[in-house]
Amino acid sequence: MTKKTKGTSKKKQSKVFQIIGVVLIIGLLLYLAFANLFNQNNNEKTAVKSYTTIDFVKNGELTFLTSDDKYISKIDIEIAEDDDARTQGLMYREKMKKNQGMLFIFPYESMQSFWMKNTVIPLDMIFVNKNNEIVTIRKNAVPFDTGHYASTKPAQFVIEVNAGYTDSLGIKVSDKIVWRRN
Repeated sequence: MTKKTKGTSKKKQSKVFQIIGVVLIIGLLLYLAFANLFNQNNNEKTAVKSYTTIDFVKNGELTFLTSDDKYISKIDIEIAEDDDARTQGLMYREKMKKNQGMLFIFPYESMQSFWMKNTVIPLDMIFVNKNNEIVTIRKNAVPFDTGHYASTKPAQFVIEVNAGYTDSLGIKVSDKIVWRRN
């Protein structure tokens, strides 16, 4: 009987260690899951806070003209001309004055496509060819929309302004822009 008791005791001990191991693994997985959830919540809070930390930087001025060169309006522009600046664009900005906008400059004319991911304010997107003529206007782009807002013709420049700006001033396809740096 002694041998059976020892064998049974070892089996019980083995099961106890297996149960303890499973409990520890489950505990570790739960800890990691909740720690990850906590970090995601903190990252979202940080992202929301960063909306207000990006200030407009005036790099120049841009004038809208009719197709026959009559003055329409003038805005201050922030210029985005490298990949990082063009990718960031107006993301995380909570507001922009009505006389402000962002001018995206591309190295050459091609079909352009934008989205509104992480963009808080609704925008009008104005696509302009290498001859400074407006070729496409995408009005009232929806905040946070990951759909594409594309030019209908090749463009070398894109101007983003507050939604409704183009309608309020009658800016249309075939109008022109003139811009300068500070």
